[in-house]
Amino acid sequence: SIQGALLRMNRSIQAEGTFGIIKNDRWYKRIVRKGIKSVKLEVLLVSIGHNLYKYHNKKLRLQEAA
Repeated sequence: SIQGALLRMNRSIQAEGTFGIIKNDRWYKRIVRKGIKSVKLEVLLVSIGHNLYKYHNKKLRLQEAA
């Protein structure tokens, strides 16, 4: 259907939530390491940094609410 085609087109344009935040809001554009192990380590470290940032903000919001 036309509506389904529009939804598919819109989905292909949008970045997935977490990756979009990491790329646009954290200015992380490309992987600079070479090799599978190094790339996995770099992505893991970026992911840990993102999760720590989210945890820190959540903790601050809970302190402000109390």
